[in-house]
Amino acid sequence: MFEMLQHFRWSLDLLDILLVAFIIYRLILLIKGTRTVQMLLGLAVLLVVYVASQVGGLFTLTWLLDNFLSSIILVIVVIFQNDIRRALMHMGRNPFFADQSFREESQAIDELVRGCTALAGRRYGALVVIERETGINDFLEVGTEIDAKLSAELIGSIFHPQSPIHDGAIIIQRARLTRAGCFLPLTQNPSISPRLGTRHRAAIGLTELVDAVAIVVSEETGKISVVVAGKMTRDLDTITLRKVLRRLLEPRRPAAGKR
Repeated sequence: MFEMLQHFRWSLDLLDILLVAFIIYRLILLIKGTRTVQMLLGLAVLLVVYVASQVGGLFTLTWLLDNFLSSIILVIVVIFQNDIRRALMHMGRNPFFADQSFREESQAIDELVRGCTALAGRRYGALVVIERETGINDFLEVGTEIDAKLSAELIGSIFHPQSPIHDGAIIIQRARLTRAGCFLPLTQNPSISPRLGTRHRAAIGLTELVDAVAIVVSEETGKISVVVAGKMTRDLDTITLRKVLRRLLEPRRPAAGKR
């Protein structure tokens, strides 16, 4: 009996280690390529300095760091509040193509590509935000409710320079155009090129917080960019844009014969 209990305890310990390793792995994937990594490195440096100050007998520095680190949980919550919020929201599923057939998926992406390509050809600036798994309503400021079927013509009319809502972003949720004229949070990343305009900064800022996909059409160059997780892919042509959107938005198709 004692040996059985020991074996059971060993199994629980193994499960415990695997669960912790999985959580750490998912957290690393979540923060990879974001400013969170730099902040974590900063906290690690503080811990090293704290240990060194204790070993070296630097009492004043030790006292300061001891008081700071005693509230480390509160500090982490304040510093990483956006990342914690994103991780919690990531637990819920809100797929872009919920309840859509594969034909409807393809049509929606084709309308997006056609609309953005037409805007780029006319050098009309545009910002299109596509919601995926995480809801984005909490990050939107102002905006006009629309809730219309997605079409290239509708996208073109909204971003026409004479349109009263052409300056903001349009929001696409569940393959429908739901809002227009929305303002988004701008990125605070100091490494972003100062040559990027407000639309690009807004696209980066929102995608740093949620898993949305943003499409930016530059009115200066007519170039199309796609932004995901704060990372921008620039100068996309029609074919490449369609491939990128299909990879990011379409769920895995079932095997042949299982549709």
